[in-house]
Amino acid sequence: MQFIWAAAHRRALGEKEHYVKIKRIVANIATPDVEKAKAFYGGVFGLEKLMDLGWIQTYGSELMMTIQLSVASEGGSGTVVPDISIEVSDIDKALERIAKAKIPIEYGPANEPWGVRRFYVRDPFGKLINILQHL
Repeated sequence: MQFIWAAAHRRALGEKEHYVKIKRIVANIATPDVEKAKAFYGGVFGLEKLMDLGWIQTYGSELMMTIQLSVASEGGSGTVVPDISIEVSDIDKALERIAKAKIPIEYGPANEPWGVRRFYVRDPFGKLINILQHL
């Protein structure tokens, strides 16, 4: 509580706090077989393999994206908290690609009261993935 009060007091006096600028946040998934990521993250979502050191592969996009980190007590609408959320530009196309890859849908698709359409699947490593599009 002392820290919160001190920070508020400095702001009231017009003192500026200096933070480290976050450049990116990376999700790391532990697995003994990094090759399993290729079909799911590369094939289904079209992410590019940006790095491959054998023991680690990084998939991503060169697009600039907003930095976000969410913490939650539930996943919304009575669901469990997903491990990763992937926002897509076309949820119907994502559903088609998931169906073509024969990946079972664990929740949804559903239009949620907070303005997204989403569904859950599991990646090859068992992580629960929330795939969403803002409406």
